[in-house]
Amino acid sequence: MREKIRYTDEPLGELKVVPDFLPSPEELAFREEGVKVTIALSKSSIEFFKREAAKHGTQYQRMIRRLLDTYARHHSRPLTTRSTRTRGKSSRSR
Repeated sequence: MREKIRYTDEPLGELKVVPDFLPSPEELAFREEGVKVTIALSKSSIEFFKREAAKHGTQYQRMIRRLLDTYARHHSRPLTTRSTRTRGKSSRSR
């Protein structure tokens, strides 16, 4: 049998505040409309996602969908003014 945890009133030491990164309950309940597509993926990719999904108790298609959603969201961010500048021209010559 496991040993019972004994809680004490000792100081916790230096604490660090972590920014809230969890989605709100509204975001968790929201389900984006899905669009069915047919895509051919490599056998090795599918085997990888099936193994990882089994390890984490989820569906491999859900993992692939979340990966694609994250990639698309990351690359859909607006470009900065520096990254939109055309090659070979400095901002002074405009």
